[in-house]
Amino acid sequence: MPIAATADLLAQAAADRRGLPAFNVISLEHAQAVAEGAERAGTAAVLQISQNAVRHHGGRVLPLARACAEIAASAGVPLSLHLDHVEDLDLLHAAPAAGFSSAMYDASRLPHDDNVKSTAEAVSWAHRHGLHLEAELGRIGGKEGEPPLSPHDPGARTDPAEAARYVEDTGVDALAVAVGSSHAMTTRTAVLDHALIGRLAAAVPVPLVLHGSSGVPDGELSAGIAAGLVKINIGTALNTVFTRAVREHLAADGRVTDPRRYLADGRAAAAAAVARLAAVVSSSGIR
Repeated sequence: MPIAATADLLAQAAADRRGLPAFNVISLEHAQAVAEGAERAGTAAVLQISQNAVRHHGGRVLPLARACAEIAASAGVPLSLHLDHVEDLDLLHAAPAAGFSSAMYDASRLPHDDNVKSTAEAVSWAHRHGLHLEAELGRIGGKEGEPPLSPHDPGARTDPAEAARYVEDTGVDALAVAVGSSHAMTTRTAVLDHALIGRLAAAVPVPLVLHGSSGVPDGELSAGIAAGLVKINIGTALNTVFTRAVREHLAADGRVTDPRRYLADGRAAAAAAVARLAAVVSSSGIR
């Protein structure tokens, strides 16, 4: 199956009033797990590579991106490639040639006016090069290098009127919003602000994105999608089950030296998590 475009998957999900699951990829096994899990769930999905993942691979985006492209092209369901949380403009500029159809440009650490200016310039460049661009407005806690921020902090919310102005001023194609989730959560205890999601969906003319979805229970995810969320980003949940499976294998067999043995267990656990979460996210909601 040809590699899908994220913009097309988002448009279809929004039209069907369901979510589009987007899973962060760090290794080849992650990408294989996403493809296998999405096929089991019978749904489209997004393979996401973050700037942090690129840094982990020595700053080289092409090896992992090309592996993901091969996996997406051979999958039995539509999969797209997305470059996530990009702050480095050189990396953003490498995205189209590396096979990505979309990227998330993250200027959220900047003061608001600088965020708007920088993002608008990134959008202009992206659109000239056929790239769908996502951005972030509001404080979604848990990013690397930032102090912890409770998802229930009053400051961890995106204002609908401000979001509408931001989309108009920048021209972004999708908007990540702060509505009660936080990055890198290992417990599923986040409570989303469904009323705020509804107001944001009514105010903003582009698909809404939820970051930090690993900490959000299934029921909250379903309700959030029904309220207006479309793209649902998931990363830590896969890392948690992958790592647990590897630890269990190593604890049970202290003599193992072949990484294929324990990586296969990690991949299988991640694929099962993808299948379950993709089924939850891709279920239709009522708006």
